[in-house]
Amino acid sequence: MAYKKVRAGHGGSLRSRDLESEELQAATLELEWDMEKELEEPGLDRFQLECVERQPAGSSVGGGGGGGGGGGGGVDLDLEPIQPSTSPHGRFQRLQEDAGYGPRFSRAALKARRRADGWSWVVKYVVAGAGLFVLGLLIGRYTHGVGTQAPAAPSDGDVLERVLSDIRTEDLQALQRNFSSWSDKSELLRVSLLQQKWRELGLRDVQLSNYTVLLSHPGPAPSHILDKLTNQCFLPNGEGCDQTSPDPAEDPLPSFATYSAVGSLEAEVVDVQYGSMEELTQANTSVNLTNRIAIMKLGQAPLQYKLSLLEEMGFGGVLLYVDPCDVPSEQGIWHKAFGVTLNPGGDPSTPGYASIKGSYREDRPHLTSLLVQPISAGLAKEILSATTMGQGHPCTPLAMPPGSAKRIITLSIGTQASYGTIHNVVGYLRGRINPDRYVLVGGRHGSWHSGPSEDWSSSAAIMTQVISSLMSQTRLGWQPDRTVVFASWGGSALGSIGSFEWGEENRVVLETSAVAYISLYSPVRVGRSACSTASPSLFQLASDIHKRHVRSCMKSMCCPGPNISSLQTPGDLNFFANQLAVPTVQFTSTTSRTPQTSFLSEAFFAPVASAEKALDPSFKLHEAVAKMTAEAVLRLCTDPVLPFSPLDIALDVQNKLKDDPLQTTELLAAAAILRDNSTFLQSETMRPANDPKERDPAHVRMLNDMLQGLERSFLIPAPPAGLYRNLLYGLSTQSSRFSILKDAQEVKRYRPVNQTLSLVSTAITSAQRLIQSGLELFESDPDDGSH
Repeated sequence: MAYKKVRAGHGGSLRSRDLESEELQAATLELEWDMEKELEEPGLDRFQLECVERQPAGSSVGGGGGGGGGGGGGVDLDLEPIQPSTSPHGRFQRLQEDAGYGPRFSRAALKARRRADGWSWVVKYVVAGAGLFVLGLLIGRYTHGVGTQAPAAPSDGDVLERVLSDIRTEDLQALQRNFSSWSDKSELLRVSLLQQKWRELGLRDVQLSNYTVLLSHPGPAPSHILDKLTNQCFLPNGEGCDQTSPDPAEDPLPSFATYSAVGSLEAEVVDVQYGSMEELTQANTSVNLTNRIAIMKLGQAPLQYKLSLLEEMGFGGVLLYVDPCDVPSEQGIWHKAFGVTLNPGGDPSTPGYASIKGSYREDRPHLTSLLVQPISAGLAKEILSATTMGQGHPCTPLAMPPGSAKRIITLSIGTQASYGTIHNVVGYLRGRINPDRYVLVGGRHGSWHSGPSEDWSSSAAIMTQVISSLMSQTRLGWQPDRTVVFASWGGSALGSIGSFEWGEENRVVLETSAVAYISLYSPVRVGRSACSTASPSLFQLASDIHKRHVRSCMKSMCCPGPNISSLQTPGDLNFFANQLAVPTVQFTSTTSRTPQTSFLSEAFFAPVASAEKALDPSFKLHEAVAKMTAEAVLRLCTDPVLPFSPLDIALDVQNKLKDDPLQTTELLAAAAILRDNSTFLQSETMRPANDPKERDPAHVRMLNDMLQGLERSFLIPAPPAGLYRNLLYGLSTQSSRFSILKDAQEVKRYRPVNQTLSLVSTAITSAQRLIQSGLELFESDPDDGSH
């Protein structure tokens, strides 16, 4: 109480005429405890202190007096607040000077009160002792906790080095052997084991998601081709039709096109090479293409895009093959059949929405009107009557010789569709600062082929090793700033069904929360050239990571390829890049440096396990991809400012327009403004935001939100079949044009050229305005009206 503070400041000054010297100390102590009650008695309603202005209101005495006045239950509400006394002897001396003070505190009364309150003092001492004992226990506990607390969390630089050093070839080999042993297990058992494995590594939140979807598979009878000239029957791999052919439903290496039209067609074969609009137009000048069967090479453009052109030209069927000249390192390809999918993505029966309980389902077992059948290069040579084996130096591509006689065949296809369940495994490593921002890492746990020839184990091994390395750091106290989502998708080969269905179910969250997608769909490709893929936002990050790891692996001569492009890539990143415009990156290692025609990865050939082991025996390629992926994950989930490059987007746009014959002055001007603003944003806003001395959390959050949404400016509605909605992805490294402008010029059938130019212009302007709004938002002086 304030009164006790005043008494402590004036100890020994209080004298009473009615008390003897030996009783003075006890009386004054009891006076302190009882003063508040005495002040509340009715007889004190005339007590008032003076000289308010002489004592500062903030003093300890004044503050205590105010509190006492407010707490007295018997105090008249009209009384002025108690203020410090003007008496030179203190507040209690002022009470002694009052005429009525002495009788009320007589010697007899004090002795009686002293005897009555004797036991209360005992209780007070016991309570005080117990309080001191409890306080001692708390102090001891705190001191012990401080001495044994966990060490400080390691810095991001330390975490990166530790994670990379924790990724070793022997661990990757062991994981791949383990996963390969699961190939004969059902998908449900496989995902359950994968979920258990991730939890054992310390990833606590691991969930399974299941979807009932329409799946395509071979029919009871094998597809075949009957040559009407020779009356020979061929299977897709070029072998003859006989009773020893395996049941298509049980064939571990099926050769068919998912969701193809079914039935039989007898027609003339027309060689259309790669099926470009120019080649189709040339073929149409010599023969009527209606209800003909095209024989076409894979590559140079997406299969779905080329099939849409064939449908418009009136074809009734198509035979697909891979020209050996496009894969010179694979001479064994001559007698290999393969599979393809015609599914653009997700469950065909629920297009554009998730296949969950209660969803309306459309009857769509066939996604094209064409009879589609993949065949081996050897069978293609037979049908084309080609005179070369394509093995010369230089290689001679397969083609039907000029003036060849008509070749009529009967194509029979019995593909079926039925509902089945696919499974995803999704694990979460929660973020510390921005847990509502997701860095997604996706792989797969299934292949086109079943049994020992499955090729998904490399993807699963690398992802599991990355999880293991990151979780070892969480046990040391590290935690990412953003949430990392690890996903293993089901139904990948049939059209990225698992990733599409999960993405469609969580679209609303992902549209605002997905930061980036890192793909492990096909991390190591043995015997074929490949380049890593990155959207323009992540060009710089992917390039920096490539350079770092190329330097570290030069001695082993097993380095990842140096090329990085923003090409459309088959696989599970399709939904995130194409539907959400989330920045993506996919690191790929290969043993081949020979340039290869694009989009050949759409063909699912059975891998040869012995060849994989012979060409990457040390697992250095796997190690390189695992380390690059881990570094990308760490950068994306810990960098305060997202490692995106708006300038690379602007440069990519200018590069796409540079040599385009459809370019306009307005488009070039808009692209130049985008580049100028992107340069300024990167140098004047992003660079200072990376400085801890200048970093403001709210500023960084707004900046990251703007960077995260920049690629969404380039989404267009309803592109031609097979082309991405995201304009930033191209079709070929040889042609950097916007794909829809190329289509508008060459095909002239989808939408008018001017309308297509307007879509491109709108996308560029939207991106420019988003960056401009960011510059205005982050002006150092918001009251400056100069901007």
